[in-house]
Amino acid sequence: MEAHNYDWQSVPREQVNETFVRQLITGGGVMLARLELKVGCVVPVHSHHNEQVSTVLSGRIKFFLGERELILGPGETLVIPPHVSHGAEVLEDFVGFDIFNPPREDWINGSDAYLRK
Repeated sequence: MEAHNYDWQSVPREQVNETFVRQLITGGGVMLARLELKVGCVVPVHSHHNEQVSTVLSGRIKFFLGERELILGPGETLVIPPHVSHGAEVLEDFVGFDIFNPPREDWINGSDAYLRK
């Protein structure tokens, strides 16, 4: 595999729904998603076999992890193990990164219907 560099200005932006925009960079075993989420955006509770690392660059987001609620702000990161049910609600316009291992095939091929409502 060869190394690649990317400029976010040239990575395609996908409007998933009216409150959710993402850009994806995929490597051999990991995927980086840059997210722009509007206040009020809700990510329904779901789970997947991918480990997820979520980092907040700006804004605030509330994660739902079973019975637990956790609010993250700029500079904070959450690690979600595989198969853990989770969801989120955006409290302030949000920009951040999600890292997935392995890459989320449903995000790559657009079969992530739970986000497109």
